[in-house]
Amino acid sequence: MGFWAALQFLTIFPTPLPHKVDDKPAGESLTYFPLVGLILGAILFGLQYVLKFIFPPMVTNALIIAALVILTGAHHLDGLIDTCDGVFAGKTIKRRLAIMADTRVGTFGIAGAILVTLLKYASLSAVPMLPALLLMPTLSRWGMVIAIFTFPYARASGMGSAFKQGATWQRLAIATAIALVAAVTLLSWKGIVLLITVCACALSSAVYFNHRLRGLTGDTYGAVNELTEVSVLLLLTIFWRL
Repeated sequence: MGFWAALQFLTIFPTPLPHKVDDKPAGESLTYFPLVGLILGAILFGLQYVLKFIFPPMVTNALIIAALVILTGAHHLDGLIDTCDGVFAGKTIKRRLAIMADTRVGTFGIAGAILVTLLKYASLSAVPMLPALLLMPTLSRWGMVIAIFTFPYARASGMGSAFKQGATWQRLAIATAIALVAAVTLLSWKGIVLLITVCACALSSAVYFNHRLRGLTGDTYGAVNELTEVSVLLLLTIFWRL
């Protein structure tokens, strides 16, 4: 149930679960967030392997980024947009949360989405595709689990509250083990360095959102994912340059 719930929440893939699941599968799904990320990464790598025979590298990278947005239903990107609008435009916590709940998109949200997409695109041109495409979605979804576990939920209710209620040490430990195995398998000891640095990046963004909102929301979980994806690619770029 937990795996299918994670697949349903994080992707557009069909699952045997009903459209709306209760709090228990939502909490159990945290264990499998990095695993779903690894599945997404494998799909992206397979797609990149095919596309590179058809298109030049720049076009292939753009299509890979577009595919990730489509496969995830743009949920995380939408969370980033709402978070940027609320966190940067609102003057009070109440106003920030209200802006994030608004369906309209503001300047800060558009700017945030464009900058994140540009950084992903540029970074993909500077790193080997296998570790980049596998670890980017895997470690970013692990970063979400860390943020969910560490910080309080900002709203009285909401879809994200079910994840917060189910965030236990055991589920965090299993999710961390999955992320660790993936990183070490692909990068050897450098994978441990990457994992520690990615954890710091995910926590840093979550600390800032928590400071501005006195807690996190479903939107900020998506924002943490997007920012951590960029962090993974930028860190891999540094590793390869060194």
